[in-house]
Amino acid sequence: MSKPILTNNISSTYSTYYQATAVTNHYPTLNQNVDCEVCIIGAGFAGLATARGLVERGIHNIVVLEAEDIGHGASGRNGGFVFGGYSLDNRDLLQQVGSTSARQLYQLSLDAVDLIRRRIDQYAIDCDINTHGVLLANWFNDPTILQKQRDLMMCEFDVEWDAWSVTKTREHLRTQRYFGALHEKNAFHFHPLKYAHGKARVLVQQGVQIFTKTRVTSIETDTAEKIIRTQQATVRAKKVVVCCGGYIEKFYPQLARAVLPIATYVMTTEALGDRLQNVFSTGCESPAVYDTRFAFDYYRPLADTRLLWGGRISIRDRQAHEVAKLLAADMRKVYPQLAKTKVEFAWSGLMSYAQHKMPQIGCLPNGVWYAMGFGGHGVAPTTVAGELVATAICNNQVLPAGLEHYGLPPTFGSLGLLAAQCAYWYYELRDWMRE
Repeated sequence: MSKPILTNNISSTYSTYYQATAVTNHYPTLNQNVDCEVCIIGAGFAGLATARGLVERGIHNIVVLEAEDIGHGASGRNGGFVFGGYSLDNRDLLQQVGSTSARQLYQLSLDAVDLIRRRIDQYAIDCDINTHGVLLANWFNDPTILQKQRDLMMCEFDVEWDAWSVTKTREHLRTQRYFGALHEKNAFHFHPLKYAHGKARVLVQQGVQIFTKTRVTSIETDTAEKIIRTQQATVRAKKVVVCCGGYIEKFYPQLARAVLPIATYVMTTEALGDRLQNVFSTGCESPAVYDTRFAFDYYRPLADTRLLWGGRISIRDRQAHEVAKLLAADMRKVYPQLAKTKVEFAWSGLMSYAQHKMPQIGCLPNGVWYAMGFGGHGVAPTTVAGELVATAICNNQVLPAGLEHYGLPPTFGSLGLLAAQCAYWYYELRDWMRE
C-alpha cells in the first residue's frame, strides 16, 4: 500500500495550513512607554475575547501584548471545532460541582458558541465558517455508548443531540469504521487563525492597541497601578490579565506551575476536489467529526476540499514529517481509500492543560487576572473566559458558582508531563482492548 508523503511544494515560511491561507495583518512592536486601563498579555483567543468583552462593556483604553504573532499558540493551530463543553467530561463535571452549577457552566459554553457565531456575522469576519455541526461517531460496536451520552445531555443539560443510525452514519461518512453517531447540529467549525485575525482587526478599529513581537518580562504589583515590563518598554495599567496558555513557560511562575504544556498534532491533505466525496457524501458541506475513544481522531472538510486530520495527545513536540507519518496512518485506518493521498501540511504545537481539565479563570491576591488551561476543547471556553473576566472587571461581578472548584493546583513539571503521557497510553490501551 502506498503511503502518503509530505510534499515540498509549500513555502517553508508557512508551518501550518492556517498560516498559508490566512491574510496576516501586521502590528507594531511596543517601543515606548504607554498607560492604559487594562493590559492583556497574550493575543490568542482568550486575550482577544477578553479585549472584545471589555470593549463591548465600554472600556476601550486597552493594550494587548503578544510575544509572537496573533494566534501564535493553540488558538491559531487547533482543529477548528466550535462546540459546547470543556475538556473535562460532562459526567465528571456533574459529579464534581453538582447539577445546578454543571448546567450553568455548560450553558455558558453554549452561549459562547452562539456569541462567536454572532460576532462573525456582526463584524463580517471571513473565517470559512461551516455551519453543518459536529458529529460524535461511535468507534465501538456498542449502541449504549451513544444512548447514554444522548440521555445525559438531554436529562442533565437539556441539550438534544440527534441520533444517527449505523446506516445513516456510513452513508454520510464513507467508512465501515463507525457504529452510529450523535449530531450536535448547533455546533460549527471554522478557520481559527482567520477568526483570530478578524477579531484583532476589529479591536484595533475600535481603539484597542495591539503590539506583537513584544515579550513581557515581568509584572510589578506593589503599587496601585500594575507595571508591565517588556524587553523594549513599559506599560502602566490599572488592571492586567494574563492569557498565555501553553507558552507561558517561566514568565509568571505562580501560573506556569499550574499548567501542563501538551503537544497536539494536525495535518491537512492535498486538495481532494471531487474525491472529498469519498470521505463525506456531501463534500465540503459536512459536519466535523470526532469519535468515542479517549484517544480519538478528529477531522473535518476544509473550504478548498482538503481534509484536516488531528489527534494523538503527547508531551513531545514533533517535526512535520513525523506528524504527517503518524496521522496519515491513522487516516488510512478509517479511510483506506485515501492511501495514495498526499499530505501537504503537518504541524505540532503546545496547548495548556490543567490537572483538573477545566479552564483556570480568576484573580490572584495581588490583583493579576488570569485565563488559561483550556486544554483541547478551548474555542468556546476561551470566549467564556473573556466574558467572565470582562464582566468581573467592569461590573465587579463574581465568577459563577462552581468555578472556584477549579483553581491552580500544581502540575509538578516534568513529573506531571510524564504522568499525563502514561495516562494517555493507559486509556489508549483500554480503547484498544475494548475494540
